[in-house]
Amino acid sequence: MPVPFPCLRCPKRPARNVIGRRAARVDIARATLYLCSMMHLHAHSRPALPRLGLAGLALMICGALAAPAKADCSDRLAPGVDWSGCSKEKLILKGSKMDGMSFEGAFLSGSDFRGASLQGANLMRTELVRTTFAGADLTDAKLEKVLASRADFSGASLRSANLFKAEFQRVNFAGADLAGANLSDGDFNRNDFTGARLTGADLRGAIIARGVFLGADLSGADVSRAFLYKARVEGVDLSGIVGLTQAQAD
Repeated sequence: MPVPFPCLRCPKRPARNVIGRRAARVDIARATLYLCSMMHLHAHSRPALPRLGLAGLALMICGALAAPAKADCSDRLAPGVDWSGCSKEKLILKGSKMDGMSFEGAFLSGSDFRGASLQGANLMRTELVRTTFAGADLTDAKLEKVLASRADFSGASLRSANLFKAEFQRVNFAGADLAGANLSDGDFNRNDFTGARLTGADLRGAIIARGVFLGADLSGADVSRAFLYKARVEGVDLSGIVGLTQAQAD
């Protein structure tokens, strides 16, 4: 009597409310590994000739299904969508709602995100050359190791955003809210922070040479080890800045 297909005997997994593409892919990967292992055992329990055919089929299925899942760059714009590693330059996305989306490693140069909502979005290692986020909401966004040049974040909210080791060259942060943001060990050469709010921001070890802070609020900001060569601080109350030395002020 033929042995039933292995997965007919597989124990049923409890139903779960899985939210998000990545979580679903984890479940598929686990199910694939289980299927492959069961088929391998089943193949070795059969006579020699049929075993070769089933074993080959098992390898084909495992190779096809267990391949690393990739972001689908053709997915429509929606909160939580994964555009990691995609080329999305020169897109008009102003006013769009993209909370929680992942753009990690994506090429976003020349795109327009004005007034968009990107709360908690993942923009790690993205390229942002002449990209505009003016007036956008990037609260809690992840911008670690971003490469940006002549980008516009004027009037944007980057409260508690993470810009650790980011490289921002000649970027406009005028009037932006960076309260509690992490800019530590980043390179912010010739950035404009005029009128920006940086209360409680972490700027330890950051390079902010020739930065402009006219009228900015830096109360509670930590600038320990920051390189502030020729930074302009007219109209800034320096008394509330943490870690500021005379050498930095000079």
